[in-house]
Amino acid sequence: MKILVIGSGGREHAVIQKLRENPAVERIYCAPGNGGIAQDAECVPVKATDIDGMVALAQAKAIDLVVVTPDDPLAIGMTDSLRRAGIRAFGPSKRAAEIESSKVFAKQLMRKYGIPTADYAVFSEAEPAIDYVRQMGRLPVVIKADGLALGKGVIIAESMREAEAAIRGMIEGGRFGQAGSRVVIEEFMTGPEVSVLAFTDGKTLSPMVSAMDHKRVFDGDRGPNTGGMGTIAPNPHYTPAIAERCMREIFLPTVEAMRKEGRPFAGCLYFGLMLTPDGPKVVEYNCRFGDPETQVVLPLLKTDLLTIMNAVIDGTLDSLPIEWSDGAAACIVLASGGYPGHYETGFPIEGLEMVRDAAVYHAGTKLVNGHLVTGGGRVLGVTATAPTLEEALDKAYAAAEQIRFDGRHYRRDIGRR
Repeated sequence: MKILVIGSGGREHAVIQKLRENPAVERIYCAPGNGGIAQDAECVPVKATDIDGMVALAQAKAIDLVVVTPDDPLAIGMTDSLRRAGIRAFGPSKRAAEIESSKVFAKQLMRKYGIPTADYAVFSEAEPAIDYVRQMGRLPVVIKADGLALGKGVIIAESMREAEAAIRGMIEGGRFGQAGSRVVIEEFMTGPEVSVLAFTDGKTLSPMVSAMDHKRVFDGDRGPNTGGMGTIAPNPHYTPAIAERCMREIFLPTVEAMRKEGRPFAGCLYFGLMLTPDGPKVVEYNCRFGDPETQVVLPLLKTDLLTIMNAVIDGTLDSLPIEWSDGAAACIVLASGGYPGHYETGFPIEGLEMVRDAAVYHAGTKLVNGHLVTGGGRVLGVTATAPTLEEALDKAYAAAEQIRFDGRHYRRDIGRR
């Protein structure tokens, strides 16, 4: 088989490494990929959102399966175009991907079908939105851009001044472009957060191992939000009783709601949950593998990933038992100094050959004259597995210490909550 994976980050690298385990896979291409991914796949410089270019690439290379992993190409209908061209693709349709690409759609879906989530209101004008926050009478408050905003479209306002600035910045100032022309204002929920990715073919849903992400850039959950500074799996807060409740009240109702709306979801559906005092509630949906959750979840997968993807596409997930390791995994993200604000790139990466007993997933690297250098905000994800979380963390941090580049920054408290 020849497989094309679309994307260029650590998530894609983790997917590629897992797919390579199947002996039927002859060659993997990645578009556009990055310098580190080039060690495991043939990278092709086609932009992830170039639908025509990606269809042409798949046809030229006689690709048997395209795996669409990022949100942007899914939101604009990449899988629809591939399928129309007769190319097999893993990932939801454009209409199904709206569960992530529109916060308004997702919230309305949950309200309509009684899926637990934070109370909310939707606005496209600043003044009514600001008045609504005042009338709420409680802070903090959560302000979300309706559309995709590179993971930065959610602001937790601690004061009325911050709330007004966020609302005006989105609606009037074009802070997130068209994505912020409508905003969702939500009540602030409290409790442990849990990430649960799930395979679904639109009828059957099979959850993956739960994970805990660490979004803030500095230790102690301080500083601005990032795309994720590290993850652990499984999430210690996610008990079997909570998992059963989530399946009954959230997971299956969501799949059924999408089916009833004429948008059956087939692919990887991500549930961002909060375990509130009133029970588990949905913070957000993603229409694809999470990043960096994928980097701790897939290493614990025992069943062949390609077999699962084929079952999702063929609608036969109900006949495929999916097995997971009983151990734990930890991922430490090595970032560029200054991330998620301004940062410089192009610094040589040293020490990769010293890493033992851990996987290194390349998120933001590039090859310059045959040498790997930094090429993004999040540079590498260092993942280790072990029988216990403590052992996995020790191994991951020991491996992370071996890798060096100018400005290297990483959190020292992943998994310590």
